[in-house]
Order: sequence, then structure tokens, then C-alpha cells
Amino acid sequence: MTTGIEGILETALYVDDLNVAESFYAGVLGLELILKQPDRHVFFRCGPGVLLLFHADHSSIPAEPGMLPVPTHGADGPAHMCFRMAAENMDAMVARLSAAGVPLEADFHWPNGARSIYFRDPAGNSLECAEARLWQINED
Repeated sequence: MTTGIEGILETALYVDDLNVAESFYAGVLGLELILKQPDRHVFFRCGPGVLLLFHADHSSIPAEPGMLPVPTHGADGPAHMCFRMAAENMDAMVARLSAAGVPLEADFHWPNGARSIYFRDPAGNSLECAEARLWQINED
């Protein structure tokens, strides 16, 4: 049965310092900044989707009257997200993270051969870069 869902449009993470987060995601990971509201959020283009970074303390404060009718939302504590990455770009990302002083927590191949690397952002969120075939099902 098809639900009509085609993929993930956006992913949200919560951080305690937007300036540090912006430096990490733009500078270290090389994502394109698309929208910023100081003390509230920073949004980045991530392939066909968007990564939303919200200031954890401010995301639960209702928007001012007349603003967009988006309900408050948020989370406490570190979360996890995974960036899709082509196999040929994984070593360059490992080098980029190393040059920025970001330690890898894991670098391994899954039983289906897909590679994943794990590391943390400055807010403690668990980030992963993995080949798309991680979630491909082989139907032999």
C-alpha cells in the first residue's frame, strides 16, 4: 500500500548556540545557509531537503502575533540524523572532519556493504554520513 509519502522534506535538530552551530554546519560540513533568524533558527539546504536548526530554549516559545501559524515544537537532549553521501565522497568528509578537529565515533561497513561514519555536532547531536544503499533492500 502506498501512502503518498515520497521522502523527507526537512529534518530538525536542536542546539544551544546558533552561532557555533552555523559555523559547524556551514564551515565544517559545507552546507548552504538559506535562512536565519537570530536567537531562533538557522536553516540549511541539504540536497533536495532542508536541515532546520532551532535554538533549543527558544523553539518552545510561541511566535509573535501576526507571524506564521506554526505551532511550537522542540526536543530536549541530543538527537540523530543521517546525511546521504556517495561512497566516493566519504574519505573526503573524514579528512574534512579530521582537519576541523571533529573526532569520528565510528567508521564501518554494514552487512550489505554500505559505509557509515558517525560524529557529533557541537551541541552533541549524533550525525551520520552513509551511502544510500544502507537502506536498499536486495530482493534476490
